[in-house]
Amino acid sequence: MGLPFIPLRKSIICEPQTGVTQVIIGVPKEICPGEQRVALTPANVSALLKKQGVEIKVERNAGDIAGYPDSAFEAAGAKIVDRDEIFSTSQIVLQVQTPGSNTANGNEDLDKLKEGQTLIGMTDPLANPQFAQSLAAKKVSGLALELVPRITRAQAMDVLSSMAMIAGYKCVLLAATESQRMFPMNMTAAGTLNASRVFIMGAGVAGLQACATAKRLGAVVEAYDVRPAAREQILSVGAKPVELDLDTGEAEGSGGYAKAQGEDFLKRQRELMTEVVKEMDVIITTAAVPGAKSPILVTEDMVKAMKPGSIIVDLAAERGGNCEVTEAGKTVVKHGVTIIGPENVPSSVAFHASQMFGKNMENLLNLLLDDNGDLQLDFEDEIVAETVISHNGDVPQARLRDLLSLPALAKPEAPAEEADSEEEK
Repeated sequence: MGLPFIPLRKSIICEPQTGVTQVIIGVPKEICPGEQRVALTPANVSALLKKQGVEIKVERNAGDIAGYPDSAFEAAGAKIVDRDEIFSTSQIVLQVQTPGSNTANGNEDLDKLKEGQTLIGMTDPLANPQFAQSLAAKKVSGLALELVPRITRAQAMDVLSSMAMIAGYKCVLLAATESQRMFPMNMTAAGTLNASRVFIMGAGVAGLQACATAKRLGAVVEAYDVRPAAREQILSVGAKPVELDLDTGEAEGSGGYAKAQGEDFLKRQRELMTEVVKEMDVIITTAAVPGAKSPILVTEDMVKAMKPGSIIVDLAAERGGNCEVTEAGKTVVKHGVTIIGPENVPSSVAFHASQMFGKNMENLLNLLLDDNGDLQLDFEDEIVAETVISHNGDVPQARLRDLLSLPALAKPEAPAEEADSEEEK
């Protein structure tokens, strides 16, 4: 049963509290297993506190693992408090993994949220749209960072791109560490060591960074992506594009993401790809479709065709994997090939991942907070309209409403004066 329809106003402004402070921003410590990042860094705290009426509270030890001690937050102007105070006093709560994406123990935090609060973070909205309804039922406003639109004005808020860059870098290091081969060519008195051949499947942000990192390590790098536009991007990072005899005209969806393909296309793609992968020493797969299961690009038969001792790093392991024999969170050996299925790769580079995540968060807050520290949600702004998944007890985000089978929201009526002027014309 859907939630009651509540029309949206053009702009919603949180009423300032009495006294100097208008908004308290709270940063709790991440509780999702394996999560080492923190939602803001001391540098972000310093920048946000330049706004009048803003107070920032950080949970004790929230940034320790990432390399940001409490003393650094205090020096930046934050108040160090316990977890209960974060959730009981903050108007805005910032998390890397909200209860929407943290399905392991996120309900502990969901229970702490209260009416009138705003939660900003990763919510896995397309795979878990029901979380938006959970927030709406509690009358909590939620913003999903994964839904920041890919427009020029929002690039500085795009956490998916920031975290994908980190993952693309780290996955090459995982492969290099696990491999029995060196990446660069070496000519020595003991003979010549040939460079490793590295193949990147998927040339989005993660794939391109993987190409660049493998190239810097001295490997011979090739890459493939179903999107025709990716060819120039692959060349720009020093890799060689692999071209298959496939019709890829409809391969790119909205926002520059790859679009899910039919089984006939994927079957033909796998047949052609077998001839490519059997020559490679390392394969890194990065193909993901937002909110959907990852497409199988490397079948078990393709693994059998690879060289003994080859490495596969499957960055899509969390969504089922691009390799048919990937096991999420594990490193396994199948048919003489080592398959690595890492989870939450950006968290393993927590210092810089937090720095980038925090800057994305800071930029979004600069859009939402005026100079007096008032929180404003202007639904005529594309960034706000796309990222707000719950507000006023309802789910205003159009894509989520479709996924939840909720009726489309009616457009707000024009003011009377505007309506009269139109009639006069």
